[in-house]
Amino acid sequence: MTDIHEGESVQPWPGRSYPLGATFDGTGTNFALFSEAAEFVELCLFDEDGTETRVRLEEVDGFVHHGFLLGVGPGQRYGYRVHGPYDPASGLRCNPHKLLIDPYAKAIGGELDWDPALFAYDLENPEERNDDDSAGHVPFSLVVNPFFDWANDRQPRTPYNETVIYEAHVKGLTQTHPDVPESLRGTYAGIAHPAIVAHLKSLGVTAIELLPVHQFITDHYLSEKGLTNYWGYNTIGFFAPHDAYASRPGRQVEEFKGMVRALHQADIEVILDVVYNHTAEGNHLGPTLSMRSIDNCAYYRLVEDDEQHYMDYTGTGNSLNVRSPQTLQLIMDSLRYWVTEMHVDGFRFDLAATLAREFYDVDKLATFFELVQQDPVVSQVKLIAEPWDVGPGGYQVGGFPPQWTEWNGLYRDTVRDFWRGEPATLGEFASRITGSSDLYQDNGRRPYASINFVTAHDGFTLTDLVSYNDKHNEANGEDGRDGADDNRSWNCGVEGPTDDVEVLELRHRQRRNLLATMLLSQGVPMVLHGDELGRTQGGNNNVYCQDNEIAWVDWSLENDETELLDFTASLTAFRRRHPVFRRRRFFQGKPIRKADELRDIAWFTPSGEEMKEQNWDDAFGRSIAVFLNGDAIADRDVRGMRITDDSFLLAFNAHHEDIEFTLPDGDYGATWTVVVDTATGAVEQPGGDMFDAGAALNVSARSLVVLQRVAT
Repeated sequence: MTDIHEGESVQPWPGRSYPLGATFDGTGTNFALFSEAAEFVELCLFDEDGTETRVRLEEVDGFVHHGFLLGVGPGQRYGYRVHGPYDPASGLRCNPHKLLIDPYAKAIGGELDWDPALFAYDLENPEERNDDDSAGHVPFSLVVNPFFDWANDRQPRTPYNETVIYEAHVKGLTQTHPDVPESLRGTYAGIAHPAIVAHLKSLGVTAIELLPVHQFITDHYLSEKGLTNYWGYNTIGFFAPHDAYASRPGRQVEEFKGMVRALHQADIEVILDVVYNHTAEGNHLGPTLSMRSIDNCAYYRLVEDDEQHYMDYTGTGNSLNVRSPQTLQLIMDSLRYWVTEMHVDGFRFDLAATLAREFYDVDKLATFFELVQQDPVVSQVKLIAEPWDVGPGGYQVGGFPPQWTEWNGLYRDTVRDFWRGEPATLGEFASRITGSSDLYQDNGRRPYASINFVTAHDGFTLTDLVSYNDKHNEANGEDGRDGADDNRSWNCGVEGPTDDVEVLELRHRQRRNLLATMLLSQGVPMVLHGDELGRTQGGNNNVYCQDNEIAWVDWSLENDETELLDFTASLTAFRRRHPVFRRRRFFQGKPIRKADELRDIAWFTPSGEEMKEQNWDDAFGRSIAVFLNGDAIADRDVRGMRITDDSFLLAFNAHHEDIEFTLPDGDYGATWTVVVDTATGAVEQPGGDMFDAGAALNVSARSLVVLQRVAT
């Protein structure tokens, strides 16, 4: 901490224009801020009692204002004031009365006070609002200590086809776990606790995908209603770990790194859900917190011919200007920082289609994607797109570049429809469970380009998906206007909680059906945190503002939930043992080698006949079987040896009655044994039923049976 006090004359050394942000080198800190709009910039230093000292940054190179302060070190609180034109009609909003968060701050601390001084202006008294000082209402930027003992940390670098993703919320996952000390619940250190790591390992999870951990704030309208921005899709600091997830004030960087180190020791990757499409400053009526006053035109996409307003492809009030070199640099510097300094293993990009909008249409060859592909650091980690936004033409599933994977929304919708008995889904269902080749094969991608999920943070949990026909979002205070209406859910006959034994049994079976389908599909499965425990949100499909028991994982397990947990863990282990369920290449529908007699995949009707064109078009088709040839995986291991596996037959019955399947003739296998049955929850239990070729197999209503060919 510096000994500079208010009123002292401080003359910084020239310092460097790169890197941007506050960089401590052991003797002092270099400060650098980009602003082409600024006439000059003041660095504001704050003592513990809030006393402010302003230091003018005289050096400017390439519109980067910079200076070095000897003796300023970790823990120093700071911000900026940018002097320059304030003309909203021209897109210029420099205002030295607003204390600003450093866009490159490595840590941010302090509470946000929703005082009128934060807002850009008031429509009735614009000049009065323009003169208000926001110091004391905005969180501070913090100088951090970059040094950390990573020990022998290494990135697991799990291949995509061997990856099982677990989507989780830092607080929601850990807040009620009985074995996590209270002081660590809801924190990075809580996720690093052995109890959480052991749970993830027992599930066969190879990567945890965390909902936003970049510093975020609660929206003004939520704050007024006494709610919070629980999910965190309201970023204000792209380099700073969210401070509320630290168990000790000011230790968020250290604790985040400790969490990554602990997960890596367990061979679990860390993927961050990142929000580079907008910021928490919102639209033209939103608060001035950072980039709005630093360089509004550079950082935000403004409406042509009306630069007072913001383009909004995200539904949040603004969109970052990915046409601007400075914004692109900010995003790429942030990504690179999280990989090199924080050791994360990948990113899931929220509303990624927005990043492709250079002009109006979504363009998969936009500059951002070119930069990612050329970057030697960022291009080597896992890159997952949420391939849509709310703008025109924003639904872009299948449209991203080859090194990207995608949340496959078509997979989610198709699998949900199939198991709730919707007609005319057979053909698409077959495509989705085999890797969605119609979406990804033509541009050189692999089956693992598809991130397969049936539930995610946004929507119903697995239990609610089979328990509610309608959303029940009363707690959100929006009269049911929020959250999706098209949930493709089915309550199995009763809306919400019930004591009806038959309904409960059907719901349990449906949960197993959905999990088994996802975990045995080609592609990368993603499990939503708590689904393996039967988590419910009481029918709320939009818990973005519910930082309470509605959204937290409940770890008090009943018998049914224990059985579901065991079933999920057994399935991931089964998948891990059998590479035929996690192929690196698409099925070809033919023999792979000249010596092979059987195709790598074959489809059958319940009568045992191979599927014909008219069968795929059957409007009421709800049952199908598929043969997966373990001798025809068409892949090799790291030693160049050809990969082979057992062969399997999967019999899907989404009909409301039992169906008798006839097993294929002896060419496909002389004898089969049941290894998975979602009707009973059995997974590779000893003494599975045996069946000969051509035999009749009864598949219970709404269930999936997996048979393994017996070696001869």
